[in-house]
Amino acid sequence: MSEIFKNYIAGAWVEGATSVENLNPSDLSDSLGRFAQADGAQTHDAIAAARVAQARWAASGLEDRYAALTAIGEELKARADELGRQLSREEGKPLAEGRGEVYRAGQFFTYYAAEALRQIGDAADSVRPGIEIDVRREPVGVVAVISPWNFPMATAVWKIAPALAFGNAVVWKPANLTPASAWALAEIVSRQPQIPPGLFNLVMGPGGSVGQTLVESDGIDAISFTGSVEVGRGIAAAAALNRTKLQMEMGSKNPLVVMDDADLDLAVQVAVGGAYGGTGQKCTASSRLIVHEAVHDAFVEKTAEAVRALTVGHALAEGVKVGPVVSESQLNTNLDYIALAETEGAERICGGERLSLEHEGYYQAPALFANTTNAMRINREEMFAPIACVIKVGSYEEALATANDTRFGLTAGIVTRSLARATHFKRNARSGCVMVNLPTAGTDYHVPFGGRGDSSYGPREQGRYAEEFYTSVKTAYIAAGAPE
Repeated sequence: MSEIFKNYIAGAWVEGATSVENLNPSDLSDSLGRFAQADGAQTHDAIAAARVAQARWAASGLEDRYAALTAIGEELKARADELGRQLSREEGKPLAEGRGEVYRAGQFFTYYAAEALRQIGDAADSVRPGIEIDVRREPVGVVAVISPWNFPMATAVWKIAPALAFGNAVVWKPANLTPASAWALAEIVSRQPQIPPGLFNLVMGPGGSVGQTLVESDGIDAISFTGSVEVGRGIAAAAALNRTKLQMEMGSKNPLVVMDDADLDLAVQVAVGGAYGGTGQKCTASSRLIVHEAVHDAFVEKTAEAVRALTVGHALAEGVKVGPVVSESQLNTNLDYIALAETEGAERICGGERLSLEHEGYYQAPALFANTTNAMRINREEMFAPIACVIKVGSYEEALATANDTRFGLTAGIVTRSLARATHFKRNARSGCVMVNLPTAGTDYHVPFGGRGDSSYGPREQGRYAEEFYTSVKTAYIAAGAPE
């Protein structure tokens, strides 16, 4: 029988009510083990423990926070090869991406370790004589972290690290498709002597019990969620009853504009990297390729050639550029979108079919469609798949309008040699992140990340902007008194 990996609650490893098996999507005969599934009662236990521990942590010295977060970050970076291999094995992204994600997670921890020391408030004179004002930030309290499967370590860490750095406790529910990466991180955190029992809790389990318990609890002060729009709306409705602070990153339908003056080789490189990296399973993936008619045919031809050249295979195999889709359910959804695109009149240039390779897994050939319009469902809905659709436009103005014609607004990109166009696009693209001559997928950890419209809700993530969510502002007035 496979080993059962336990939840971490109130400083102890705890068996779950049930367990689920974690299979490698590259090879369905390969199991990473069984992982405990918490229930509602255990989730309540984690919340209760977090409330007690948070008070201790908020009163602890800043160097304790710095030491703990630094140690976690340095261990993640040192073990990036080992843990990256495990991450790729359970999620399906190529090994280089798995290693990079773990290393980036380490960078988040060391960055926020330094932020823990930068506890600097503001001082002001009152409009009233003899009164001074002190403005400082305090921890928000107990934070529920609900993280996705596509970046099982990095996305979770860019929530967990600032939460701890700013003095909060964490109850973390990771995605059930990728529990091994979550367990590995929890094991590292559990060994830090500065962190009191109960400050950090791992509650693996289904959203219907664990997730719902978290979002409905009045013991949770803030919720940071990354996932679908539909689930986000449900969380917002439940959290509103307790006036719980919310930060949510949800769907996207990111455009990449290719102008008539673009370097076509660069444009193809940017488009293919942004659309198909991570098997297209990124919220920042560029699934809408908006191309000027003057270069449209050449761009489609060159992009199709590049897409056909992408090696699809086992995530750990040498030279693989596109790994498997994460699950059978996701693969079936992708295939449904392929059929829908053709029903809507899109021309399939290449790819899209399920592949049978050496190992049984969830493999799909990356697909490219042309002759699509922005009104088609394939250009309105987030597919989360290795599928990109080309939309032909006749001018920059039409390209910008098409890029902005979406309910989402996470990232947007343009490939152009024109500084004027790049500057105009940067200012007028309705998205939280804009890329010029770069893939839409790929952001830095020290600056804010987030979107507009249905893509985001609440304060930004990452960088110093994270403190807006993980802290609460207190303004104190002090009467200086009469001089002696």
